[in-house]
Amino acid sequence: MFRRLNLALLLPVALFLDCRTPAPSAKTGFSHFAGFDDFSTFTRSQNERGETILLSPEIKSGIPWNELIVSWNADAPTGTFLKVEASAHSAGHATKFYTLGDWSPDNKAFPRTSILNQKDADGSVHTDTLVLTHLSDAIQIRVTLGGAGGLRPTLKFLGASFSNTKVPTAAIAPNHAAWGKVVPTPERSQHGYPDASGWCSPAALSMALARWAEILNRPEMNLPVPQVAGAVYDTSYGGTGNWAFNTAFAGSLPGMRSYVTRFDDLSEVENWIDAGIPVILSARWDWLKPGRPPDAVGHLIVCVGFTENGDVIVNDPSAHLDRGQTVRQIYRREDVLHSWSNSHHTVYLVYPITAHLPGNRQGHWCDNPESNRIANAWETD
Repeated sequence: MFRRLNLALLLPVALFLDCRTPAPSAKTGFSHFAGFDDFSTFTRSQNERGETILLSPEIKSGIPWNELIVSWNADAPTGTFLKVEASAHSAGHATKFYTLGDWSPDNKAFPRTSILNQKDADGSVHTDTLVLTHLSDAIQIRVTLGGAGGLRPTLKFLGASFSNTKVPTAAIAPNHAAWGKVVPTPERSQHGYPDASGWCSPAALSMALARWAEILNRPEMNLPVPQVAGAVYDTSYGGTGNWAFNTAFAGSLPGMRSYVTRFDDLSEVENWIDAGIPVILSARWDWLKPGRPPDAVGHLIVCVGFTENGDVIVNDPSAHLDRGQTVRQIYRREDVLHSWSNSHHTVYLVYPITAHLPGNRQGHWCDNPESNRIANAWETD
């Protein structure tokens, strides 16, 4: 039997916590994360349409990078939108501002969409990821806040995940404290709904949010898969797999924080499981279990625990329940590492802003110093 962790209590703290990230690990130059929930250093202006423009100072990446994923969380009433853009800086050269998303909670008055055909000598945008043709060491981020009738969203959080995909990830010793643990998380399939197509990401997100709905006694966050799919749909992409749109939706819920980042090793996932927080991984479906038909399309799964010998326990939304398949699966550790490498170890982190987070030695997520002094109450059996 796997020991099961249950969150009994999340104690309240001040809503606006300072987000800090340690310096990159000396072990690797693969990935680093920078997060902001204080925008006092951003310049504020208005454009000709009266929309609010927030422009960051130059943000040092901490590592040379060639890929950038920007995440955002906003309190966005119906009828509001935001646009996120980024310019890469290096050696006195600044790229143009690439658009990384036009995002809106309702997708009607202001369609939610990535922007196609953004390619020049410096780089290109692949749906949710800026890919450069050269290494850079800094960025500026520009956020436009707008809406109908003078309404404006409120930006709560902004995150930048930098990675150098030419550098290997670091192998880190396993966290054996997570072996034999399972974080109870509702199980849901991406199949069986009218018009469902490629809904692995919203299904995974639905499971993670349902976990917190139970813990926080907030039934409004226990959302069915079709509702989440509608809330993350990307018009240009024509699907629900835009990483930043998924975390933007989760982070738009009151008291929640959510963003995309990249890890070095499964040991970091083990740290989150040990803290009682499931982690959504982007991994190739066919590589998760040898013998499956080839399928190069990305896939999202929820890591909910580890077996006693370190294999990975997941909620895999690809299960066809009508065929007797189960959402809960155990995949071999080496197969998960292989499959996960297809996305350069991309994860969604979804948690309450008051959660006690694991130690962040690699600089891959956002520390909340005040929150981290609060011990969650756990029961283990």
